Amino acid sequence: MKIGLAHFRVGETDGVSLEMEKWRKVLEELGHQVYYISGNPDYGEIYIPELYYLHPENKKFVINGFDEIKDYANEEEFLKDILIFAERIEEKLKKAILEYGIELLIPNNIWSLGWGLPAGIAFTRVMEKLDLPCIAHHHDFYWERERYSKPTCSFVKEILNQYFPPKDPRVKHVVINKLAQMELKKRTLLESTVIPNVFDFDQPLWEVDDYNQDLRTSIGIKDSDLVILQATRVAERKAIELAIEVVGELVKRRSELEGPLYDGRNFTDESRIILVMAGLIEADKRYIDLLKQLAEEKGVEIKWINPVIEASRKVVGEKKFYSLWDAYAIADLITYPSILEGWGNQFLEGLFARKPMVIYEYPVYKSDIVEKGFITISLGDTYRRRENGLVQVSPEKISQAATESIRCLKDRKVRQKMVEENFLLGKKYYSYQVLGNLLKELLTNIK
Repeated sequence: MKIGLAHFRVGETDGVSLEMEKWRKVLEELGHQVYYISGNPDYGEIYIPELYYLHPENKKFVINGFDEIKDYANEEEFLKDILIFAERIEEKLKKAILEYGIELLIPNNIWSLGWGLPAGIAFTRVMEKLDLPCIAHHHDFYWERERYSKPTCSFVKEILNQYFPPKDPRVKHVVINKLAQMELKKRTLLESTVIPNVFDFDQPLWEVDDYNQDLRTSIGIKDSDLVILQATRVAERKAIELAIEVVGELVKRRSELEGPLYDGRNFTDESRIILVMAGLIEADKRYIDLLKQLAEEKGVEIKWINPVIEASRKVVGEKKFYSLWDAYAIADLITYPSILEGWGNQFLEGLFARKPMVIYEYPVYKSDIVEKGFITISLGDTYRRRENGLVQVSPEKISQAATESIRCLKDRKVRQKMVEENFLLGKKYYSYQVLGNLLKELLTNIK
C-alpha cells in the first residue's frame, strides 16, 4: 500500500516528527511504500509550503484565531482568508496524492492540535473528494492547550468542532494515551485506538566509544565526577527545578557517596556532582533565571551543553558535535521530573540507556505506564507552586529520592537489577515489534 504520512514539519527533533520516523520505518518493514507530506522543503518527498508551522500566514491565523483579531476589519474577512488558504493546500495535496498514487493518508496532529485551521479543512475536503481512507494520528489536542482552547470568534470554534477531528467513517483515530482516548470519546463520541510512543530497543547500545570518549573533557567534567543528566528540552512543564532540588540534596549528603561507586570509580573530596542540561532552551529568561538562582541556593553546578549537542554526531570545521545519545552514555543518573507529558520519549530513552531514573509521576505516566511495573526513583504525583511559580514537592520526597539515588550510585547489584528489568519491560511493551503488531491490526480493515 502507498501511504502518506503528513505533518506540519518532518525530520526535526519534536516528538511528532520522531514518532513519524518510527512509524515510517515499521510500515516499510511491513512492506508498504511511505511518503512524507510536510511543510518543510529539506526533508521528505512531498512539499506543501502552506503546511509549514512557521509559515507567516499560519502564524497570522493562530494569532487572530486564538489571541485577538487584529489583522482583519471583521470576522468575515478573516474567515475568507482562511478558506482561500485552505483551497491552496487542498489543490496541492490532491495533486500530490494522485501523482504518487497514495492509498492511505495518515495526518499527524493536523486534525487535532488546532494550529493549522486551513490544513484541517483542506485535508478533510481531499479525503471526501477522493474517498480516501485515513488514520488520524492525534499526539496533542487543541483542548489540551490553553491558547487553542479560547477561540476569538464563533467561526473558529465551529471549525474546531467540525474538523478537529472530523467525524467521518473513512477516518480511524489513533491517540497516544488512555487519558486522550477517554477525553476524545467524552467530547466527540469518537472511538480511538491507543498506540503509545515506542523505541528501537534492538539498536546498538549507547556506550562510551572512540567518538564520545572525550565528551566529559570537552564540557569540563572529570572521570571522577558524577553526571546527573536532564535530557529534556528546557521548558517550564519539564519542572527542572525538581531535578535541581534532588541534586542539591545529593550535594548536601555527598559524604554518603565517598569511596567506590557502582562502576569502580572512586568518589573523593575533589569529585563534583554536576547537573547536565542537554536539551534546547525553550523557556523564557525569567524561568531560566529562577533555575539558576535555585541552583546557586542549593550549591548545584549546572552544565548547559546543548550548543555541542546535535541530532547526530558530526564535525563542522574544527568543532565537534555529539548526539543526545552520547550524553546518555556518560550519565550516572537521569532526572525526568516533568509534570505534564503527552507520553514521554525521554522515559523510553532512559530505559534503553540502562540508567536509573528520578521521575515525577505525571498523569499519563500514572494512567498508561506505571502499571507495567518499572522500577524508578519517584518524586510522587503531587506538587504545589511556590510564590515565584516554580514547582515544589514535599521535602520528604526529595530526601527519599536522594536516598534511593545514592543507593543506585553506590550499589552495583541494586542498580543492575533496576536497569536490566526496566530495559526488558521497555522492550516488551514499547518496541518496534509492538508498534508493528498494532499497525498490522489497525490496517486490517483499510480498503
